[in-house]
Amino acid sequence: MSKIWIRETAEKTSKEVKLFGWIDSIRDHGKVVFADLRDRSGIVQLVGGEELKKLGLEDVVEVKGKAVERKPGFINPRLETGKIEIKVEKIKLLAKAKALPFDIQTNGKELSEEVRIKYRYLDLRRKRLRRNLQIRHQIGALFRQLLGERGFWEVETPSLGRSTPEGARDFLVPSRLQPGCFYALPQSPQQYKQLLMVAGVERYFQLATCFRDEDLRADRQFEFTQVDIEMSFMTRDEVLELIEEVVTRVFEALGKKIVQKPFPRISYQEAMEKYGSDSPDLRKKKRETGFAFAWVIDFPLFEKTATREISPMHHPFTAPNPKDTSLLDKNPLRARSLQYDLVCNGMEVGGGSIRITDPVIQEKIFGILGHSKKELKDKFGHLLEAFSYGVPPHGGIALGLDRLVALSCEESSIREVIAFPMTARGRTAVMEAPASVAASQLKELGIKVIPFKRKK
Repeated sequence: MSKIWIRETAEKTSKEVKLFGWIDSIRDHGKVVFADLRDRSGIVQLVGGEELKKLGLEDVVEVKGKAVERKPGFINPRLETGKIEIKVEKIKLLAKAKALPFDIQTNGKELSEEVRIKYRYLDLRRKRLRRNLQIRHQIGALFRQLLGERGFWEVETPSLGRSTPEGARDFLVPSRLQPGCFYALPQSPQQYKQLLMVAGVERYFQLATCFRDEDLRADRQFEFTQVDIEMSFMTRDEVLELIEEVVTRVFEALGKKIVQKPFPRISYQEAMEKYGSDSPDLRKKKRETGFAFAWVIDFPLFEKTATREISPMHHPFTAPNPKDTSLLDKNPLRARSLQYDLVCNGMEVGGGSIRITDPVIQEKIFGILGHSKKELKDKFGHLLEAFSYGVPPHGGIALGLDRLVALSCEESSIREVIAFPMTARGRTAVMEAPASVAASQLKELGIKVIPFKRKK
């Protein structure tokens, strides 16, 4: 007798089965006791006697018994296994569970985020969150399948790199072997994927973990996952068409309705003037069912920010629109770029661009941004050196996996679709990092912590 999933018991009528799982509920009717057994696949009803009375909620058990049809009038249409029940012949307690700190039969939204994330391993036992993780798995698998069918290779890139000016603050990692020097966790695999194009990979993708030390909110975490894509010898329109096809296939495979195909294309200027946002919601009514995807194109190459007179709208590797290259010397803030964003229901779910491959243009861009030739050589010399050996025209996109999954699951926060998310205060689930470390560890790294007071 081999172990089977609970959902498979529906096809095992009159057969002996062996199941493993958690006790989901118990109903004591005296001589007869009913209990629901739960595993990842579903729930099935157990029928027994004294052996079930000894169990508690969330106990982990092994069950051997016979799958039998339920009597007429006792069928549960809400369960996939609702037409059968398991007559328990033998049950073995594998692990006893103490009383849970909260009810896992609810959707969990009545609880504080801090409590849920502290006990995330219990929170994940909820039906809603199990469904979210399953959909996340399905979406990741679909991207891998569909991109593979289109000639893309999945290539892993390093997590320890160099700190470079790419927009957000870096997370730094001290080096023990090179005292005083630091690695940086990747804000994205941007330079590595461009180097893969130089290497002749031509079509690359990766479900990449990225790190950005920026303010947290419902659609943003310190670490997140993106479907990172790069391809050679593609125009902007060809990139948009390919990505649109893949995203459409993913959502339709999940049974989701896409409001409009092909996706509308809107200029940045039109989006701001008509909708007041560069992530417009194109649904006619906000409660309309379905997913309104759109491309926003023709972004400015540069923008003014609160801290800088001129800053890249996307990142410094984004190519200017060929029609606007003359503006780089005259009025760079008027120059358009070959950046594009994918938006859905008012949320940015992806962003990318055609990249700069001309070292002269790249040097000019960094000059406009205020970087000296020495800084350019120190921080990006490796990229420019690589480009000198024959670089193909290329471009790509990074799709926010967490945001796409949250949309698919109709969740308002990406924390609901991440297994172990951070709190809004930046504390990690369960382990509650960041935390202090032993003085011996700091000494080994040559680091001294200087106390400071936070501004009120």
